[in-house]
Amino acid sequence: MNELNKKGIWKSYKFPIILILSIIAGSIIGLIAGPKAEVLKPLGDIFINLMFTIVVPLVFISISSSVANISSLKRLGKILGVMLLVFVFTGIIASIVMIMGVSVFPPAEGVHVEMQKPDEIKPLSTSEQIVSAFTVPDFLELFSRKNMLALIVFSVLFGLSISMLGEKGRKISAGLSLLSDAIMKLVSIIMLFAPIGLGAYFATLIGVFGPELLGSYAKSMAVYYPIAIVYFFVAFTIYSFMAGGKRGTTTFWKEIITPAATSFATGSSVATIPANLVASARIGVPRDIREMVIPIGATAHMDGSCLSAILKISFLFGLYNMSFTGIDTFATAILVAVLSGMVASGIPGGGFVGELLIVTMYGFPPEALVIISMLGTLVDPPATMVNSTGDTVCGMMMARIIEGKNWMVKKLKPSEMNVTEYTSEM
Repeated sequence: MNELNKKGIWKSYKFPIILILSIIAGSIIGLIAGPKAEVLKPLGDIFINLMFTIVVPLVFISISSSVANISSLKRLGKILGVMLLVFVFTGIIASIVMIMGVSVFPPAEGVHVEMQKPDEIKPLSTSEQIVSAFTVPDFLELFSRKNMLALIVFSVLFGLSISMLGEKGRKISAGLSLLSDAIMKLVSIIMLFAPIGLGAYFATLIGVFGPELLGSYAKSMAVYYPIAIVYFFVAFTIYSFMAGGKRGTTTFWKEIITPAATSFATGSSVATIPANLVASARIGVPRDIREMVIPIGATAHMDGSCLSAILKISFLFGLYNMSFTGIDTFATAILVAVLSGMVASGIPGGGFVGELLIVTMYGFPPEALVIISMLGTLVDPPATMVNSTGDTVCGMMMARIIEGKNWMVKKLKPSEMNVTEYTSEM
């Protein structure tokens, strides 16, 4: 029996263990080789490029297929409504946590940063940001990872139109389901390269960018990293317990290792969509819920970005000798943080749009954008990890609200199990 248990544990944790060992090896190489470790960067770039290449068709097919196969438009509306509620709730909680942190440890206290004022910056207005985030002027621009929110909106509308066709649309929805199965099989093939790609990426990250951690932003990082890590473990444990009790918490931490490692290494919520879909399926989140919350959450649910937005706002307040205290100040900061998190792009360094929103909404001078952009780059790995893994736990909370408290004991239908079946070899 013990032997069988050992085999079962190894089968369940084989891929995460291999992944963690490869990342540790890459980190050691980075520490020893230093900047020379950049020679390994092409291996990491290959993996990241493969993930990015598949993201656009994956998002379009998975969302449109999920929407098209929802028999009840009432359920679709419920899923979207609950998702928005959960996203805003967790974003506010994350913002409050960081406000408490920066109130005790002001990140800009004693920090002096000298930056050259950049050339003319033409920030977008808030209304233009919303328009450009959710729509594009040309159909071909939809098929770019830089326009993920616009693609998601189009995918939802496309799936909705198929669903509204009724009987006539069933052949199309069936075809989309097959395409979804095929693309998830492709994901499982690409993920076989993950240990090599992520190990190489970590070697480069540690070797090239490690020394920069000792610069003028060290104090801000000393504030952000511990708070982000504590939030990751404590908040997500609480959220998963709220979603499924002790079983929910245990299952979540068992399945979240691969998405957490992928997001931390790549700095991209979008690149982690495939791994998150796999984890959500294994946890037992219904297909229509996970295939809505994971792709949409990759660009619209940003707990880590809310944490970093508050850090950036507090940092700028300190640099410009402004008082970051008071309920009104905190309330405004929370609003800006949640909004900036929702408009942030799901690509590495994609927080630039959110940073632009922070600067324009507060009226900081243009050079402030450069200052917090540098800070954003330094805190990006843990921020992205919190962003991405938060999508999975939000899916669990949505399942709890929509399916009831016994959602984890319900067996998924065969059509809902495709992700697990096609990635079981991982």
